[in-house]
Amino acid sequence: MASAFLYTNCTITNSTLNIVGGGYNPQKGDVMIIIDYKDTRPIYEQVVERFKALILKGVMQPDEQLPSVRNLAMELSINPNTIQKAYTELERQDFIYTVKGRGSFVSGDGKLVETRRQECLEEILRLVREVLELGMTKMELTLEIEKMQV
Repeated sequence: MASAFLYTNCTITNSTLNIVGGGYNPQKGDVMIIIDYKDTRPIYEQVVERFKALILKGVMQPDEQLPSVRNLAMELSINPNTIQKAYTELERQDFIYTVKGRGSFVSGDGKLVETRRQECLEEILRLVREVLELGMTKMELTLEIEKMQV
C-alpha cells in the first residue's frame, strides 16, 4: 500500500506506479502515484495532485525527470492524453518544465513551497474570519488549534 503520510484517505486503489527505485519498499521511502477509480475527480486531477504533493514534500527533487507520458500511461493503464493533460496542468502551475526531446522535469524554482504556504495561509485566514463572524471567540479558536498538538 502507499505511504501513510501521503495517502491516508486512499483506501481502494486499482492502479499504482512506483516512482522511486526498482520495487516498492516503504522502508526505503519509495512512494507511489495512486489512482482511485472510485474518486469523483477526473484521473488527470488525481495525477496532478499526487505529483504536486511529491514535489512540495521534497520527495521529487528539482530537475528530477518525470516518467515519460507513454511510460506513465502504460504503468497506470490509462490513456496517454490523460497524462499529457496532467503534465500540461503541472507545467501551467510551474511545478514542472518540459525540454523538447528530453522530457518533463521538476521545476527548480524554490518558490513553489513558499507560494503554497502563502496560499494555505490565505485560506486559513479566510476561514478564521468566517468562524469569528459566526460567533466563535478567539479563545475558543485558540483552544481548538492547541488541541491539534502539531
